[in-house]
Amino acid sequence: MAHPPAHSQRLSRPVRCAVITVSDTRTVESDRSGQIIQTLLNQAGHRVHDYRIVPDEPSQIGPLCQTLAQEAEVDGIILTGGTGIAPRDTTYDAIAALLEKTLPGFGELFRQLSFQEIGSRAMASRAVAGVLGSTLIFSLPGSSNAVTLAMEALILPELPHLVSQLRG
Repeated sequence: MAHPPAHSQRLSRPVRCAVITVSDTRTVESDRSGQIIQTLLNQAGHRVHDYRIVPDEPSQIGPLCQTLAQEAEVDGIILTGGTGIAPRDTTYDAIAALLEKTLPGFGELFRQLSFQEIGSRAMASRAVAGVLGSTLIFSLPGSSNAVTLAMEALILPELPHLVSQLRG
């Protein structure tokens, strides 16, 4: 299936992102998904403004996202981890409570693409995206395959366009 051409990329500078890995066990050395996000952003010409690993605690995830969204140097926040349904998976709940506008198409498309790769297990993903103030937020699963899929197929092709709409 052919993809339509991307919207004109009106943003004349790299998109500045914060990358947050939500995990009770990962370290900088073992955080493959966080590393993939940073590498793909850099390869696309964008900038990683901040990178952190935080425990899967809504009391830490939410306030950190609010703080980062208020920084003029942050256009987008990309989180990985905590989007499933296990008791410790609380990222979706923390992020959904913050979003002023949601991008339901992101989660729908991500689950559709995931279904093509992993089958019905894709229904358990609570990947979500939206806007807080003038900052984009994407919350992805912790799987490195899921992160690569979301970044390459959905986020990177539209990131400059979405930021230009918000910051226009």
